[in-house]
Amino acid sequence: MTATDLATTSASARIDSSPVCEPALRVVRSALVPPGFTRCGLLSWHLEAGVLHIAHPFDERSISDAVVVDGLVALVEAGVVAGQERFETAAMGIIRTSAVRSADAWSAFYDNSLRELRTGASAFAPVHERARGLVTGGSVLEVGSCFGFFALTCALDGLEITACDISPGAVSLLSRAARRFGLPVVAAVGNATALPYPDDSADTVTLIHLLEHLDAPGARAAIGEALRVARMRVVVGVPFEDEPSPHFGHVVRLTERDLHDWARSIPHAGAEILVDHGGWLVLTPSPDPTSQMSPRLLAT
Repeated sequence: MTATDLATTSASARIDSSPVCEPALRVVRSALVPPGFTRCGLLSWHLEAGVLHIAHPFDERSISDAVVVDGLVALVEAGVVAGQERFETAAMGIIRTSAVRSADAWSAFYDNSLRELRTGASAFAPVHERARGLVTGGSVLEVGSCFGFFALTCALDGLEITACDISPGAVSLLSRAARRFGLPVVAAVGNATALPYPDDSADTVTLIHLLEHLDAPGARAAIGEALRVARMRVVVGVPFEDEPSPHFGHVVRLTERDLHDWARSIPHAGAEILVDHGGWLVLTPSPDPTSQMSPRLLAT
């Protein structure tokens, strides 16, 4: 899920038992389906006077990235929620109303999400597991970190971690979570196409489920920047979708052919392509930007 600047205000706003309201959207926590609401998967909804009301049952024991995404995707598929802004506004509302206090809501969200990812309970866990297995060296830069679950996981494993995201809200949430866990994650606001880091400053640079948010020139620029910053390896992970998911902010449909195109068009010292819960492109930076090697396909 993408964290937007809404997180900047939602992270610091007080959460109480009253509903969270946004223009034309109202989110409330309710253990039971409220009267007049329609049950849809994990959530229920009601439309009144042009305002979409969403009710959810999640509290500090159950709130997590996985349940929020699963619940809202069901509303998308039912035609109730459409577009990235509405999806993310609803997600922030659900998280904010999962506990009485803001700090408790976000702490529970991070605790539960990390536990589900590290134990394999989350549907996204295999993506994290594959990415973690591709990391080499002792330092990692995660580009497009969003909530920063992968950065936190690597830090828990003892790696030196930096992370950047274009959203100040996402960076703020990750920084607060890292401090609470006592982890030395250094997070900063940064654009993937112009990274605020010097050459050869991280052993591994990861672009995990980021390039589907960029147009073709932007994706190539992001890979080029990652190769500039990486000493040893660049790890690119993308979803393979039938159609781009607009509620996640995806703007292009990526396939294995795109991985091969990137490997052929961007200078590097070596490339491997893997297919495992989407596609992976693993690049070795080249000291000679004019050099190029053919990609090797590894299907697993």
